[in-house]
Amino acid sequence: YRAITSAYYRGAVGALLVYDTTRHVTFENVERWLKELRDHTDASVVIMLVGNKADLRHLQAVSTEEATAFAEKENIYFMETSALESLNVDSAFVEVLTQIYNVVSKKALEKENGSASVPKGETINIGRDDVSEVKKSGCCSTA
Repeated sequence: YRAITSAYYRGAVGALLVYDTTRHVTFENVERWLKELRDHTDASVVIMLVGNKADLRHLQAVSTEEATAFAEKENIYFMETSALESLNVDSAFVEVLTQIYNVVSKKALEKENGSASVPKGETINIGRDDVSEVKKSGCCSTA
């Protein structure tokens, strides 16, 4: 397994780390999976922590606060879902895809401009005669 790990992650631009909110041991494993992800992917990979089974509040073993604090500490996105009730499942995927799009677009812009700077607009030169005509007639005149 370890021999093919890097090939498995190669080219990944996003990941969902899903744990079961009713089983704390699954949440404890997230840290190991996160480390593996970061060891084998690009630094710009989009990662979302997903707590599934949010519909089973009465059996909750991992609090929303605990998961939120972990996600903030690790600088990753977080969302609770319920696959059974289709709660936030689409939203989790849409958010990850949106963030991936933002990262890829930013990289493309940087590559196009050759730097990480904000792209500069194109300069448009207006001839002196054009400006004089606007000043004479006014911008909104009907004459």
